Amino acid sequence: MEIISSKLSDIETIFQFYDFAIAYQKTKFNKHWQGFDILVIEKEIQENRQFKIVADNAIVCIFAITFNDPAIWGERDKDPAIYIHRIVTHPSFHGKNYVKIIVDWAVDYANKNEKQFVRMDTWGDNQKLIDHYTGCGFTFLGVTEKMNDINLPKHYDCISLSLFEIAIKDWQKAT
Repeated sequence: MEIISSKLSDIETIFQFYDFAIAYQKTKFNKHWQGFDILVIEKEIQENRQFKIVADNAIVCIFAITFNDPAIWGERDKDPAIYIHRIVTHPSFHGKNYVKIIVDWAVDYANKNEKQFVRMDTWGDNQKLIDHYTGCGFTFLGVTEKMNDINLPKHYDCISLSLFEIAIKDWQKAT
């Protein structure tokens, strides 16, 4: 198993994974993603910020990163951080704890790139994901006010978010 950069040739697979995620979200929660702009995903790939986990020559999980997220993180965005977004595991591979693998990769990536934090967000009232992310090593920081920023994807409109972070210095002490 390895985490590698996605390629433009992976676009169809990435959007297939997003469709899987949306279908799954609709069965588990009262909110779901609203789809994504292909130009955004292409830009992430070109900037080496879209990744895939490959096992036995199959893509089993995808995720994206960014280095700034001011619409969600406000003043905290000034901190040197890596932000993880849109983790999707293929339905055939659910339960394999890929989030923990991504967290370990992200902490290593952040450390090598002189970032102080690894951060994530999810819907503010999704207790199952809150518990899952804290179980993967994140500190739960609390819930934001309702989002209202036209630069964010549609699924962020008028919702509160739960915020999570790992301080790299604390992670290093613990391991």
